[in-house]
Amino acid sequence: MNTSILLAAQGAASGGGMEMLIMMVAIFAIMWFFMIRPQQKKQKEIRNFQNALSEGTKVVTGGGIYGTVKRIDLSTNKVEVEIARGVVIEVDKSYVFADATALQTGQPAK
Repeated sequence: MNTSILLAAQGAASGGGMEMLIMMVAIFAIMWFFMIRPQQKKQKEIRNFQNALSEGTKVVTGGGIYGTVKRIDLSTNKVEVEIARGVVIEVDKSYVFADATALQTGQPAK
């Protein structure tokens, strides 16, 4: 009689392993669609914005400095940003994140 109880318990445990695997896959799928995928999409938008930079574009740097792009040097991957009249700083292109005019109007950067 004890043997039949043990065999029944083992049969139930093996079916539970498959349910656990399905649950783990479902959790990963949920994480992918709600966390990982939107972050990758945002990174792609930032990269596209950085590649489309042109002189005269109003930008915000990674340090939160607002300014206007004055010159782009593709050979060194640096951008000169004018932050005040006659004050120009040199910033690495990868630290220019957003279009300042879009931030002020509440529209997403293009």
